Amino acid sequence: MCARLVTAGLPEMADGGVLLTACVPSSNLAPLEAIKAKFGAQELSLVTLFVSPNADFDGLVAEAELSFPDTDVVACTTAGEISDIGYDEGQIIAVGFPASGFAASAMLIEAIDNLDAQPLIDQIALERVRLQERYQEMKEGFAFLIVDGLSLSEDTLTATISPALRDMPVFGGSAGDGTDFSETRVALNGKVAQTAAVLTLVRTKFRTRVFSLDHLVPTDEQMVVTEAVPEQRIVKQINAEPAAREYARIVGKDPEQLDRFTFASHPVVVRIGGSHHVRAIQQVNEKGELVFFSAIDEGMVLTVAKPQNMASHLRRKMAELSREATPVNILSCDCILRRIEAEQSQMGHELSSILSEHNVTGFSTYGEQIGPLHVNHTMSGVAIYRGNE
Repeated sequence: MCARLVTAGLPEMADGGVLLTACVPSSNLAPLEAIKAKFGAQELSLVTLFVSPNADFDGLVAEAELSFPDTDVVACTTAGEISDIGYDEGQIIAVGFPASGFAASAMLIEAIDNLDAQPLIDQIALERVRLQERYQEMKEGFAFLIVDGLSLSEDTLTATISPALRDMPVFGGSAGDGTDFSETRVALNGKVAQTAAVLTLVRTKFRTRVFSLDHLVPTDEQMVVTEAVPEQRIVKQINAEPAAREYARIVGKDPEQLDRFTFASHPVVVRIGGSHHVRAIQQVNEKGELVFFSAIDEGMVLTVAKPQNMASHLRRKMAELSREATPVNILSCDCILRRIEAEQSQMGHELSSILSEHNVTGFSTYGEQIGPLHVNHTMSGVAIYRGNE
């Protein structure tokens, strides 16, 4: 676990325009005191908290509202954390956005399983324009979306809000609950919610780059969803055969031994708009059906994907982000399936070293948001660069 509180980026910068991060064990009896002590007296425009399911989430966000009364505080539960040492567990990760370099506006979106789309689109569009006009000196911007990871509503939500964001790139993650898949929560300014999301619009004077990466290559092995319950993300049949049994046959596994390690190492993808996107399997239910992390429907053609070497791929992608300049900070949402695969392939330590080396902070998710899509088995994030050239 994280051995110390850390301040990310370059704290010696005169304008304070880097992210501040702190890592506190979930067992800490006074986590907000520790976080505030590390952040110091800087004025902040936004604080995000990525909270281990081991922590007292309700108590933490209530205390955070009192500790940062004039700042939006966004929080969610996690399926693991990314701290200064890379992959971590049992931590509270706090990220502070100094007001000298960032402006932010966050909104809680409730009942995302029954969206009233037009008023929401109008609200987001108006807030985006207001923020841009008020902070005209801040030329860059991005949106950060965290969603209840058990809401089954990420796909509809991302598709709904994307047009309102126009040229403001959006990324995010779905709140997790370790590997229990029991209870996931999000919060804004002390209010805890489920079947909800928090959308944060950010303007900054620093150059940013929103990205998404995955290390999966489609194979020639395909299967067709022939019976499904889309609203529950359940596939009953594949190729007119019981879903779990047919999937196991195709990937060469015992249908009685399917588990999260199988799903992480034998993912399936679907072709959308010329690109392949993962439709990750969460579990096999008691009926032998496959439960997915994201949208699924009858007639969908799924392709088995083959993973590349995760560490080599991540190192290459981090190098690409640093091609013109090195990011000061990277805020990241990383799928729980990547962490599971890393553990299974004994690459966890190497991946952690790469994440630490490139100053990546964030959390493990039940899915990722990028643009209008909800995806799985990816890392989405934003790289923030010191200069604004």
